Amino acid sequence: MGPVEINGLPAHVLLVHAVVILLPLTCLLLVAAAVRPPWLRRMGLGLPGLALVSLVLVPVTTHAGEWLEERVPESSLVERHADLGDGLLPWAVAVFVMAVLLWWAGRRSLSSSDAGTDEAPAAARYAVPLRIASLVVALVVAVGCCTQIYRIGDSGAQAVWHDGFSTTPR
Repeated sequence: MGPVEINGLPAHVLLVHAVVILLPLTCLLLVAAAVRPPWLRRMGLGLPGLALVSLVLVPVTTHAGEWLEERVPESSLVERHADLGDGLLPWAVAVFVMAVLLWWAGRRSLSSSDAGTDEAPAAARYAVPLRIASLVVALVVAVGCCTQIYRIGDSGAQAVWHDGFSTTPR
């Protein structure tokens, strides 16, 4: 499904950095786009594109992590990290879906306002409630996703560094 080693190192420890940077960045841009529709227009396909890259990286990183899990000593900390890691994919899917929906809604509002159709007054009636709903959903998805990333990262650090260093210098 993806690389398990990169230049002799486990790919998971390298790929995880891409996920930890790109997915929260996508969440931040998702909320910004929901708050300020003009920013969404400037982002264009960039937001759904970044969300797609982030989404694809999650299972690739998870696969590399499962490969690595089979090659490290078994422990409850590693198990917890793996279990939490499996829970990130639904959040990444939600971020991607929300990014596509915001992009689509932004494109739709642009085309209806440019066309000057009879649908414009009806669309204006629903604009504020839809913007509020999209902001609330974007916030829930972004906070949930970033919280899961934090929990996964913390459990991974605990698994790697637990009893792995001395508190006194050598």
